[in-house]
Amino acid sequence: MGLDRALSRFYSGFGAALKRALGGPSQWRLAYWASFLPKIASYEPELQRLKDNELRKRSLSLRYRARSGEPLGKLLPEAYALVREAARRTIDMRHFDVQILGGIAMFYRSIVEMQTGEGKTLTATLPMYLHALAGRGCHLATVNDYLAKRDAQWMGPIYEALGLTVGCIQTQMPQTQRRKAYACDVTYGTAKEFGFDFLRDRLLLRRMREGQTDLLGGMLADRADESGDKPVQREPYFALVDEADSILIDEARTPLIISAVPTEEQKLAVECFKWSASVARDFVEDEDYEYDHDKKTVELTRQGRQKVRMLPKPAAMDNVGMFHIYQYVERAIKVSRDYILDRQYVVRDGEVVIVDEFTGRLAEGRKWRDGIHQAVEADAGVEVTVETGQAARITVQDFFLRYENLAGMTGTAWDSRRELRKIYRCHVVQIPTNRPLIRQRLPDLVFGTAEQKWHAVVEEICQMHAQGRPVLIGTRSIDKSEHLSKLLSAKGIEHQVLNARHIDIEADIVARAGLPGKVTVSTNMAGRGTDIKLGPGVAERGGLHVICTEMHDSARIDRQLQGRCGRQGDPGTYRQFVALDDELLFNGLGPKKARRLEALGRINNGQWRGLIKYFRKAQKKVERRHFRDRRALMYFERERKKAQRQMGQDPYLDTPS
Repeated sequence: MGLDRALSRFYSGFGAALKRALGGPSQWRLAYWASFLPKIASYEPELQRLKDNELRKRSLSLRYRARSGEPLGKLLPEAYALVREAARRTIDMRHFDVQILGGIAMFYRSIVEMQTGEGKTLTATLPMYLHALAGRGCHLATVNDYLAKRDAQWMGPIYEALGLTVGCIQTQMPQTQRRKAYACDVTYGTAKEFGFDFLRDRLLLRRMREGQTDLLGGMLADRADESGDKPVQREPYFALVDEADSILIDEARTPLIISAVPTEEQKLAVECFKWSASVARDFVEDEDYEYDHDKKTVELTRQGRQKVRMLPKPAAMDNVGMFHIYQYVERAIKVSRDYILDRQYVVRDGEVVIVDEFTGRLAEGRKWRDGIHQAVEADAGVEVTVETGQAARITVQDFFLRYENLAGMTGTAWDSRRELRKIYRCHVVQIPTNRPLIRQRLPDLVFGTAEQKWHAVVEEICQMHAQGRPVLIGTRSIDKSEHLSKLLSAKGIEHQVLNARHIDIEADIVARAGLPGKVTVSTNMAGRGTDIKLGPGVAERGGLHVICTEMHDSARIDRQLQGRCGRQGDPGTYRQFVALDDELLFNGLGPKKARRLEALGRINNGQWRGLIKYFRKAQKKVERRHFRDRRALMYFERERKKAQRQMGQDPYLDTPS
C-alpha cells in the first residue's frame, strides 16, 4: 500500500489525534508512522522472555525472511522490537517511542531533526539493523573519526547480539582492514573516507581493466587480485548520514579529489608560490589591487601589475609568462588576507592542516583547490607541496545519490528542508522531544567592540561560575578560544580548552563539562556529536549555561551550539554575544556598511540595543551566497558529467585539472 493511500485511511488512535493537533505533510507522515508503535510494543513481553541465544535465532530468522525477498517494510515492527530488546540487554538503554518514530522515518528516506540529547546515536541502530538484514552492507557516515569509532564501539553490542557484524573505517587504515570493515553488515566511518574509498576503487578497477587488454597485463592483473589488490567496497545500498546538514550541505561545496602524479612544470610552480608569498604584503589595497568582498577575489590594478614587473625574481621564473605571475601574486594576496593561522588552518609537524570551519576539527588529508593550499604553505613558511592534477573526483551530492536508500539525522535540518528535498529527495521530519523542552534564551547582547564583548563574556562566566553552574563558551576559531583562555586565567577562573589542538583529551573534557562550576571554552568541536550530561546538583542551580561569542555564517551552527544545554528536559540557558566589529558584518553586509557600524561602535562604550537585526541580515546574506555556491557546483558537475559521458569518458576519473 502506498504511503499516500495509507495516510488517507489512517483516522484512528494516537495517529489521528496527532494529525488533528498538527498540520502539514510532515506531521501527517508522523501520524501514520505513529500507528506502528502499538504493534512494535506488542512484541516486547514475548521477546523479554527469550534467552540471549533465542533472541539471536529470532533475528537470524528475520534475516532469512529478508534475504528470501520479503519486503523490509513488513519486517519493520518485529525488527525494531528486536533492536529495542537487544539494546536493553546489552547497553542498558531502551528506545523511547519518539526514537522508534525517528527510526521509522529514516527507513522511509527521511532526514530526521532530533533535539540534542534525544539519542540520535541509539535511534540510528533501528534503520541500520533493518536494512542490514538484506545482507548488502549499510554505511553510517559521520563527521569525524572520533565519532565513528565511539559510536561503533558503543552500539556494536546491539548488532552483535542480533547476529550481525560491525566494522569501522578510520583514516590511515590499511586496505586489508578496510575490506574487512566494508564486508561487515554495518560499517561506521566518515563521509570523506567512504568517498575516497569509492574513488580509489574506481581507479583500481580501471587499472585492472586496462591490464587485461594484453596477455602479460592480464596475468599481472590476476596476480594482483590474488594478492589482495582489489576493491574494498560493495555496491552502494543504504547510507545513514549523521549530522546530515553538515555533511550534505556545508561540506557539499568541496568535492572529494584524489591527486594525480606531478609533472616537471608543476614542480616549477613551487618557486612561483614561494616568490609571490614573499612579496604579497608589499601590495596595498585600492592602489595595487582591488578586493571584491562578496566574491572574495583579488584583481591587480595597472599600478599593481607594473609593480609585479619591476620586482626582482629568481632565475627559475624566467620561463613563466607574466600573465601567470599576476595570478600567483593575486592568489598570494588573497591568502595573506583571508587565510589566517589558527583560524582556517594550523601548522602541525611542518605541514598545513585545514581546520574545518563548520566542525572546528582538523580536516586530515584535505587540501584547498586552485593552488590555494600551496599558497598557504608558502605564506606559512613550510615546505610547498606540488600542486597536481586530478586523478579522480566526486562531489558529496553525487556520492550519496549513488545509494539505493538514503536517510539522515541531525539537530538542525528544518531550515534547509527545501534544499535537502530537491537535491537528495529526502523529506525532513521534526521528531517530538521525549520530554518538554525548557531551555531558555537570554536576551542577546550587542557591544561596540570585540574588547568590550570579551570583557562582558568573562564577567558573565564569573557570575555563573560563582553560582556553581557549568558554562560552555563557543568560539569560531582556535585563536579566539585561546584568547579567551588567557582572559580567564588572568581572572583566576579554572577552565578547559577544547579545540583542534586538544583532540586527544576531547572525550575527557566533554565528560566533565556538565559538572558543577566547570568552565569549558570550545570551538565548534563542542557543537556537534557531543552530549553534555549534568553533574549532581546542577539541574537545581539552573543547568548548563551556553555562551555564544559570535554568530556563525549559518544559523544552523549557532543552533547546534545552543542545543548543548537543555537536553532531555533538563534546565539550561544560553546567550548570544556580538560586537559591531565582528567578521560576520564584513562578510554579509560588505566593507562600507560594516565600517560604518564599526565606527559607530567606537563612539559608545556600552551596549547597543536593536542592532542585532544587522547580524541576522548579514547571516542570511552569507547563507544565500553559500547556497548559490552549492547550486553552481551542482550545475557545473552535472554539465561536466554529461559532456564526458558523451565522449565515452568516466565522469569520476577523466577529470580536467
